[in-house]
Amino acid sequence: MEIRKIETDKKEYLSLLLLADEQEDMIDRYLERGDMYVLDDGGVRAECVVTDEGNGILELKNLAVRPDSQGKGYGRQMIRFVADTYRNRFCILQVGTGDSPATIPFYEKYGFRRSHVVRNFFTEHYDHPIYEGGKRLVDMVYLKMELDR
Repeated sequence: MEIRKIETDKKEYLSLLLLADEQEDMIDRYLERGDMYVLDDGGVRAECVVTDEGNGILELKNLAVRPDSQGKGYGRQMIRFVADTYRNRFCILQVGTGDSPATIPFYEKYGFRRSHVVRNFFTEHYDHPIYEGGKRLVDMVYLKMELDR
């Protein structure tokens, strides 16, 4: 298993990016300014994009695992990699996600705690309704993890 940084042609991984953020113009808002990584284990299994949000905050903007590779620890490996890689440069790792029973517990399991909510984020920024686990997403829920230095 290898995690490597993607410096060019990030859109080559668009199908994977769209699993976590299903509107391409929203991905375009952070993809080029972010650091992108892919996890390769006999083929690309997962990806993530992180951005510097200032004031010691690193944001996990996109984390996706191929559907046929989910439940095998790849998402956890990506979170661990990001935390270890950026620990000396950032104080907080945060992630914004929909208020979904599938996503929130995943992040909480790996040490994230609820931080704040951006009301109506999905209804105001996406051109179509977003559903996860049969639930329409309305608010963006932010979770954060302190990165021990």
